Amino acid sequence: MPRVPAVPGANDTPAARRALRTIAGFEALKGVVALIAGVGVLGLLHRDLHHIATALIGHVGLTPGEHYPALLLAGIDRWSGNGDWQLLTAMAAAYALLRFTEAYGLWHDRAWGEWLGALSGALYIPFELWHWAHRPTAAATAVIAVNAAVVVFLGWQLRKRRAAGAGPA
Repeated sequence: MPRVPAVPGANDTPAARRALRTIAGFEALKGVVALIAGVGVLGLLHRDLHHIATALIGHVGLTPGEHYPALLLAGIDRWSGNGDWQLLTAMAAAYALLRFTEAYGLWHDRAWGEWLGALSGALYIPFELWHWAHRPTAAATAVIAVNAAVVVFLGWQLRKRRAAGAGPA
């Protein structure tokens, strides 16, 4: 794919380029984590997931009979009964591909990368707000703030790009 020259005034400052590359790196990291999770799921094939989850629950100091650990174990039992490993692995691979694609677009200062990042980030905000409304924590607040900042920054970059005459390319 030939390199489309950057639009003057779009991402022409070193700070804007650094910010885009930082976001791109974070998106690539999320893709790597998704791939590792997918490989981890494959590593659980033919394992007793209920036993593994019970051991992990006990390891963190919880009792398997408590409400949330019991819900987790029931979900694991339902899911492992279906054996839909391929779907879960395919979903992890698709998510990783999306994150890598977004990272590439942002790293190479592509408008479509900014669009992809802004839209995919904005999709999470309602869910993050719902979670925060039901369980407000400092971590949930930080996640919302960072995600909103990324969406606003990418939207601002797209606006600068349009103002410079690039259009929505």
